[in-house]
Amino acid sequence: MRYEGPIYRPPSEARSLLIQATVGCPHNRCTFCMVYKNTPFKVRPVADIKEDLEEAARLWGESVLTIFLPAGNTIAMPTPDLVEVCGHARLKFPRLKRITVYGSSQFLLKKGAGDLKLLADAGLGRIHVGWESGDDVVLEYIKKGATRKNHVQAAWMLKEAGIELNAYIMLGIGGPERSREHASLSALLVNEAEPQVLRLRTFVPKINTPLLGEVLSGRFRMLSPHQVLQETAWLLEGITVPVQVESDHYTNYLNVAGKLPEERERLLTLIEKALTRPESDFRPFFIGTE
Repeated sequence: MRYEGPIYRPPSEARSLLIQATVGCPHNRCTFCMVYKNTPFKVRPVADIKEDLEEAARLWGESVLTIFLPAGNTIAMPTPDLVEVCGHARLKFPRLKRITVYGSSQFLLKKGAGDLKLLADAGLGRIHVGWESGDDVVLEYIKKGATRKNHVQAAWMLKEAGIELNAYIMLGIGGPERSREHASLSALLVNEAEPQVLRLRTFVPKINTPLLGEVLSGRFRMLSPHQVLQETAWLLEGITVPVQVESDHYTNYLNVAGKLPEERERLLTLIEKALTRPESDFRPFFIGTE
C-alpha cells in the first residue's frame, strides 16, 4: 500500500484497513487545524487505489471487516470514482461490513441526495463529519465553511441515503465568551440533525495554526477544565433526541460516554463529581503537535 501526506483516522477506526483515496483536504481553511496546511488536495487515481486494495486483500483478505479511506475529506472525490473503489473493496474482502470516510457538510451538500444514495448502494456505510459547533458565530470565526443549517441539511441527506453519521462537537472552541451559546446551539444542532453517534473533542491549540496565534496573543481565551466540563453538561442537558455519545479522544478531560436520553443522569452525575476535583487533577494545558 502507498501513502502520501498526513494519514489520520478516527479512534473508532483503529481496527480498520486504511486505504488512501485522497490526499489533503479541499477546504483546508479551518483555523484550528494543522493537518493538511502544506498538502494540496488531490484525488488518487482509481487504478492505484484498486491496486492497494488488491495488495491488502492478498495479505489480509479474510480478516478485514472495516475499511477507512483517508484523507481529510474523501467525500469530495468524484462520485463515480468513489463508487468504483467501494465496489472493488466489497469484491476483494468477502467479510467486509463497512466502508467509512471523512466528509464535511459543505461537500456532502455538493454531492447531493442522489449521489449519496449511489455511494450507500456501493457500500459506503459511515461518514465522520466535523461539525465542531452549532453556533454560527463560532463556525464563522473558525472558518469552518458551513453553517448550522448546512450541517442539518447534510445530516438529513445522509439519513435518507441510509449512511450512518458520526458527528463531532469540539468543546471549548467558542471560548468563555460563547461557551453557553456554543453548548446550547450545538445541542439544538444535534436535536435537528439526529446523528447516530455524537463524538466529543476538546479544543487544543495546534502548532502552525491561526488559532494558536490567537491563544498566545490573548485574543482567544481557553476554557479551564472545569469550564469545559460545565459546557459538556450544558450540551448534554440540551439534547432531547436519542444519540450515542462517545468521548474517545486524548484531548478530553473526562470520558463521558453513554446513550441519551436514558443515561443522561448518570453522565451528568459523572460530570458533577468531576467538578468537585481540583483543576490541577486534570491534564495541563498543552500545544498539540499532531
